[in-house]
Amino acid sequence: MAVRRITVLGATGSIGRSTAALLEAAPEGSFEVEALVAGRDAPALAAMARRLRARIAVVADESALPTLREALAGSGIEAAGGQSAVLEAASRPADWTMAAIVGAAGLASTLAALRRGGTLALANKESLVCAGPLVLAAAQAAGATLLPVDSEHNAIFQALAGAQPEAIEKIILTASGGPFRTASLAEMRAATPEQAIRHPVWSMGAKISVDSATMFNKGLEMIEAARLFPVTPAQIEVLVHPQSAVHGLVQYRDGSILAQLGTPDMRTPIAHTLAWPERMQVTLPRLDLAQLGRLEFYAPDPERFPALRLCRAALEADGTAPAVLNAANEVAVALFLARRLGFLDIAAVVEETLNELGHRQLSDLESVLAADAEARAAAHRIAARRAAA
Repeated sequence: MAVRRITVLGATGSIGRSTAALLEAAPEGSFEVEALVAGRDAPALAAMARRLRARIAVVADESALPTLREALAGSGIEAAGGQSAVLEAASRPADWTMAAIVGAAGLASTLAALRRGGTLALANKESLVCAGPLVLAAAQAAGATLLPVDSEHNAIFQALAGAQPEAIEKIILTASGGPFRTASLAEMRAATPEQAIRHPVWSMGAKISVDSATMFNKGLEMIEAARLFPVTPAQIEVLVHPQSAVHGLVQYRDGSILAQLGTPDMRTPIAHTLAWPERMQVTLPRLDLAQLGRLEFYAPDPERFPALRLCRAALEADGTAPAVLNAANEVAVALFLARRLGFLDIAAVVEETLNELGHRQLSDLESVLAADAEARAAAHRIAARRAAA
């Protein structure tokens, strides 16, 4: 494999750290790091930039730039800060870019990286959820390759293996069920942030852990799958799979089902995109099927997990509806983590916001950002009303 120039957007998050670990473990000369971008954790970013010998390190929060410069003094690594610097870093020459900035905040840098061309490994699902048509159009216009990093979408990508669309009957995304898979509504109503982020299988950040607990994460992945793969919304199914060994399945019209299995570790799908179309050696525990013993699958409970219904409704409405849903969910999750909103109120706030704002045509980035801002304001207002009731 020829030497690849790498950029990582969201370098100090969980996906960014896993990507850095793979780059550090790779044989000398396999990769060169062009740019590392983080939010505000300047010390962690500087340490990573030194280890990976990056050309430039960027913090989105400009107030962290002095700390970054001090930490990189004498290294020869360039330091920059602010949103314009983030977009400049995303636009720099690179063969492969990891887009892992969490939430709608990652949309602009994702588009900037796509417009440059090359390969984009997409871990920021919100970009496709909020602005799927814009992201796909940017990739096509630049001749960029878009590879999914989410374990479920990466699994589907592998199981499709270039199949013709007419051969596909349906795709199946698996969900662990999160920490409240068997909890009652009463238990979920009383759930604390500490309980919600205690994922039984995956190690993730607080926001995505709460999304897993509500199953909004799976609903957003359903919208993402409709953008990535040649299927209709009706051809996308979700199954609860507590063992998290099967990450995705494709059912074909001849009755065959192809599944991708692996240890629940994000280094596997990241490595798949990092080396694609080849495969790279990754040192991590192998899936032992004999030790695992059994694989279980269940239909998700629509009463305890209304997020799937809401996400499917937003997908079918299309336009700005997915952006409204995503923004309302981000607001509601943040309020829940701040103990200003109940766990079950997260879905309720999202549903009320969708009902209040409806959807409009998605024409450009400005229309996405306007819908996002309007939804955030509405969600805050609705959440405050529920808290006062």
